[in-house]
Amino acid sequence: MLFPESRRALEQPSGPPAWSAEHDLAAERARARAEALAEPREDVAEIRDLDADGVPCRLYRPAGARPGVVVHLHGGGFVFHDVDVHDPAARRLANRTGTAVLSVDYRRPPEHRFPAAPDDVSAVVGWLRRHQPGPYAVHGDSAGGNLALVAALRHPGVFRAVALVYPFLDPTASFESYRTHADGFDPREGAWYWQQYAATPADLEHPDLAPLRSERLATLPPTLVLTAEHDPLRDEGEHLAHRLVEEGVEVVASRSLGQLHGFWRHPAAFPASEPVQWQVAGFLRKHLG
Repeated sequence: MLFPESRRALEQPSGPPAWSAEHDLAAERARARAEALAEPREDVAEIRDLDADGVPCRLYRPAGARPGVVVHLHGGGFVFHDVDVHDPAARRLANRTGTAVLSVDYRRPPEHRFPAAPDDVSAVVGWLRRHQPGPYAVHGDSAGGNLALVAALRHPGVFRAVALVYPFLDPTASFESYRTHADGFDPREGAWYWQQYAATPADLEHPDLAPLRSERLATLPPTLVLTAEHDPLRDEGEHLAHRLVEEGVEVVASRSLGQLHGFWRHPAAFPASEPVQWQVAGFLRKHLG
């Protein structure tokens, strides 16, 4: 059952769908940025824009920061959003973890297709290990959850924890929730994102794009997987959690009832957002020590 806030969100007007000829990619990116700039922002003691071996990043360091860095990878179907859109969320993450957060402005398709985004993240991981003392954790929502998982798989032993919020993992869209719980996130939109991201059809089977295909899942550190009940991505995230448990990885997984894809980033509209943010922060704090 959809909770009232989710029903209200679904009633809001929206522009042409991403897969339609009427969709304006530049205008949609600008709209998302304008909406984010209008959101309230929490104060963070230090915020700096950095160049991490050619990849733009933004570092958030709260007052009295604990040791370590959380790498934050934003969602947006690989195509949308950036560090400015996720600035309010990154500030909240830094304040609730009490740890520095490094938000990565990875390259996006269709201008820069796979593997540009995971390669950018890998460049940031290398820079981070040389310039910022650990320990490290990695966090991402939606497409950012995909990139966070791939980063941990590409760099085994680097991260103490992985936190994934409704990760976008399966280009085949083969899980049942695509047919039963696609409220507010049309499966055609998901297919369009994968089409923009992949440079070739073969990429859709590459484990750095489709990490459920990875043979290295057992190398992951403790992993948090959070899903939303009314989200087509729900089942693939929960499938990942079950796979990881079978591989011997320490896993915490939970489903937020009544919620839509995207709720985590909008605490003003979704009362469940703030408790889930604290759940993420608590998990990261526990494993960063």
